[in-house]
This record gives sequence, C-alpha cells and structure tokens, in this order.
Amino acid sequence: MSTVYFVLPCYNEEAVLPETVKELTAQLQSMMQSGLADENSRMLFVDDGSKDRTWELIEKFHSENPLVSGLKLAHNRGHQNALLAGLMTAKDEADCAISLDADLQDDISILPQFVQKFQDGCDVVYGVRNKRETDTWFKRTTAEGFYKVMEKLGAEVVYNHADYRLMSKRALEALSEYKEVNLFLRGIVPLIGYRSDYVYYDRHERFAGESKYPLKKMLSFAMDGITSFSVKPLKLIANLGIFVALISVVGLLYALISHFMGNTVAGWTAIVCSIWLLGGIQMLCLGIVGEYIGKIYNEVKARPRFRIEKHLK
Repeated sequence: MSTVYFVLPCYNEEAVLPETVKELTAQLQSMMQSGLADENSRMLFVDDGSKDRTWELIEKFHSENPLVSGLKLAHNRGHQNALLAGLMTAKDEADCAISLDADLQDDISILPQFVQKFQDGCDVVYGVRNKRETDTWFKRTTAEGFYKVMEKLGAEVVYNHADYRLMSKRALEALSEYKEVNLFLRGIVPLIGYRSDYVYYDRHERFAGESKYPLKKMLSFAMDGITSFSVKPLKLIANLGIFVALISVVGLLYALISHFMGNTVAGWTAIVCSIWLLGGIQMLCLGIVGEYIGKIYNEVKARPRFRIEKHLK
C-alpha cells in the first residue's frame, strides 16, 4: 500500500469545504479498504490567506477527522504557490500526492485510477478532461485557444489538463529543484520527464461558492504561462520590426519618386494613420518586452514563494 496525499489549495472556500471533506473522506476510506492507500494517507488543505472562515473550518475538521491535515500560508500567494506549498509538504510525508481543486469540480471517483497507474510504475498521471460542456462558450473557446497557442509557441503542455494530477515522491523531488518565482506548474511538470499516463474524466459544475478565476485572473494566468515558457513573442517582435522597416523603405522610395516626378500631394490622413499605426505597434512591442523584464525582475529578487504560518499534521 502507498501513502497518498490529496493536496487542495483553498481560497475563500467555506461554502464548499464541509461537502468536500465529507466526499473525500469517503473516497479515501474506500481506497484504504481496497489496499490502494494506507492509514497514513491524508487530505491536505492549504489555506491561501482566505478572508472567510476557511481556516477555521480546516481546524475544526482536523480536530474531528484524523484524515484531515492543513497548511495555513502567512499571506495570500496565489493558487500556484499555494499548490506548490502543499506539494512540497506532501513530498516529505507521502509516496505520491494528488492535486485537485476544493470546489468538487474535479471528478473524485477517478482517484483510484490515479493511484493504480502510480502503482503500475507511473511517476506522473495527468487528469485530462473529455470535454468542456460545463464551461461557457467564451471560457471554452479561450481555454482551448490557450492550449493551442502554448503548443505553437513551443511550450510542452498537456491539452485540456489543469492541475488535477498525481506526482510520485521522485517527481516531487524533481519539482523542488525548479526554483523560478513565476510559477506555471502545467508547463513545469511535463519538463520533469519520467513515465507518465493519463486519466480522462468529465468536470462537474461547482458545488457551491463562486469561481476564483474571473476573466482578469484567467488572462493574467495565460500571460504568465506564455512568457514563462517561450521567447517566441520576442522573436515575433524582431520579425515585425524587420517587416515594418522594409515597408518603410518601400514608402520612402515611393515618396522620393513622387517628389522628383512632381506628384507630391499633401496627405494629412495618410501621415496621421501611419503615425497611429506605428505608435500602436511600438507600444505593443514595449508591453511584451516589459512582461519579460518584469519576469526577470521577480526572478532576480528571488523572494520566498510562500511562507507557512501553521501546519496541522
């Protein structure tokens, strides 16, 4: 049997925690009875600086349920850092760790399949969605577009996989060697290598509460993923600069020929449009370069990615 940890980042999840603990407890006990998990297995809830009663509930369930443990971060550090904190804690206490959301959208009935593939020799098992029918048209389209863009940019990501995955102790040890501050675990984990496999599932509607990933955060998350794993946007800027320079040369030649042929006409509209177009392109290019400079700035400071205030074992 294996020591299995469920790692669940939590931010303002008081509405869903009671049901999540109830269902995961039943699932973990079933896995213990079937020999897939031993008595040291746990559910590790990571409170990412919640403003509601999330940590209070975690402490309550910990006192009542021996399968519940918890981490309280000293400050809100975002989903990826909270997840990493849980995984790095599980690394020292478990044979494998399964990361999943606390909102019960991930299908927990497939958890035994994760562990079975681990016991068959896989170090990483990815949970991959069969379809995205529970998403709105906008979210489905943008999410699928994001995976395709990442693939085009050369980043190795698993299509339709979020952060529902199993990692062995060996894979977690390898993950701990990646020190970047700008975390995008969906891109980092495939870089680890080792034997991997997939488990397919259908994602459910959120049991309660509101999504913690509104459009603004989704766009920020996508930008982090793109700029953390590909320099192709910078190459595109260089190519765009070459293209604009060539167009400018053509325009210059046309202007000179027109001047010497006496066909010059005051073209206020053309000049203004050209200025706005080139100005917009320059601002866009500066913005993309700025994203990369900001990444470098954060990496150079090398501040701690999280700090643990309390650990309930």
